[in-house]
Amino acid sequence: MAAAELDYEFVLDEEFDAISLDKKKSVDEILSGKYPAKNHARKVAQELGVDEGIIYLVGEPERRFPDSDQGPKFRQQRYFYYLSGVDYAGCTVTYDIGRDTLVLWIPYTEPKKSHWFGSTPSTAQAARLYDADQVHYASDLADYITSLPASATLYALHPEQRPPQLVRHQSFRARSSDGPRIDTDALGPAMNRAREVKDAYEVALIRRANDISSEAHRRVARSLLRMSNESHLQAVFEAVCTARDAHSQAYPVIAGAGPNGATLHYGANNAPLEPCATVVLDAGCEYRCYASDITRTLPVGGSFSPRAAAINGIVARMQSECIERMRPGAFFYEIHIHAGRVAVDGLLQLGILRGTREEIIAAGTVAAFFTHGLGHHVGLEVHDVVGDVPLMMPAAAEMVGSGGGGGGGARRGLGKRTMLTPEGLAAVGRLSRATAAEKQRTVLRAGMVLTVEPGLYFNRAYLEGFFRDDPVHAGLIEWDVVERYYPVGGSRTEDCILVTESGYENLTTAPKGPELLDVINGREGSKPRRG
Repeated sequence: MAAAELDYEFVLDEEFDAISLDKKKSVDEILSGKYPAKNHARKVAQELGVDEGIIYLVGEPERRFPDSDQGPKFRQQRYFYYLSGVDYAGCTVTYDIGRDTLVLWIPYTEPKKSHWFGSTPSTAQAARLYDADQVHYASDLADYITSLPASATLYALHPEQRPPQLVRHQSFRARSSDGPRIDTDALGPAMNRAREVKDAYEVALIRRANDISSEAHRRVARSLLRMSNESHLQAVFEAVCTARDAHSQAYPVIAGAGPNGATLHYGANNAPLEPCATVVLDAGCEYRCYASDITRTLPVGGSFSPRAAAINGIVARMQSECIERMRPGAFFYEIHIHAGRVAVDGLLQLGILRGTREEIIAAGTVAAFFTHGLGHHVGLEVHDVVGDVPLMMPAAAEMVGSGGGGGGGARRGLGKRTMLTPEGLAAVGRLSRATAAEKQRTVLRAGMVLTVEPGLYFNRAYLEGFFRDDPVHAGLIEWDVVERYYPVGGSRTEDCILVTESGYENLTTAPKGPELLDVINGREGSKPRRG
């Protein structure tokens, strides 16, 4: 089928669902207010543990490609957004901790520039739009910075983000002690700790992003039988999100069919769909800078092959049993251990693993197929920051292989984006014998939003390159059986889970399990949608 034959028309009427209407009203009510930047600033100050000082955060500037009048799509600095709620270029925010004063510094737009690109708010308009005590034009920022007393401490994220006026001022004085002390070490960790637990406004934004992405997944499933290329899944998903005012994806869409589904961050999305194949669709939009992250594994022809169904069934059990364990006081790495043991039992039953359950678990061999962490925080980043201790594997970090982990100052911890080796998995298993005080540092707390995304993968290059000749693991894998599963590629199911005071709430409503098959095959009828 040619791409032109696909239906790209989207009717935006909402299906009637009393539960969904109540939820929508509640989200709309929350988001009708201002983004709670001032409360976030107070939260960061509390994490800094100081009573005085200035927090200084710069937003994303306007950028242009070299030798071009075009630039990349604008993406606001996430730490800046957390203390401002402002999503346009050229801004700065300062927070005077002692005076409890949040000041937004915004650019002035000349009238001729506004004719071409539109205007940014005036200071008066910005004061009405944003949760700041004062709003001034950025041209006045230099005077404010240079007027700070020598006794003050200014907190910035990175050395290169120090106020240029203050850097020049101190350089001119030959590095004398005049002027405020600049601390570029404490702010990042404090903000990471503050961002781990989301408030009601942030949860509403993540919920809205999940609602939009869940509907996009549903629309892809409805159209799947008329698709003939991976690119069609991406096109329909992104179109639905855009039509619902989510103009950016939280990460590039992954639509990997057959063996391509065994590549965790597959991005080509241009291979034909084979009738008997499965396709791993990992896609989530962002809404007002907050992310969603959803994965579904779909049968291209409307039903899974027996082998794909068997693998998908194991993954479904892994996810459902792990989600039920999400609650305050639970330890995320122990939930991962449980997922691995469900996988061991399933793969043993299929004859993919051999030997005793105990020796397979002790060796960590299931990590050859379940190759990543169970999940990660979701928030202003799809792989959101963590505080001082990774939830997944605090004491086993040195045992975990390097995957595609997030870098920079925003510490992501050890989650789905980190390759988990058998040695690392075995080290995680040993953490269950850690002292209660040590384990307490990795406890789940109400207000955290994390993915639960187990998966099983048959990546020929990885399995045969690292395990076929391994003296420990080669004998625990039945290679003749594995050969028959390579065409399956991979299977992953992923939802965003909010930890609540009493347990959890699944923020993801994209169809899965039998409901997903009904949607693909046109059997939805008048069935109510999951709340």
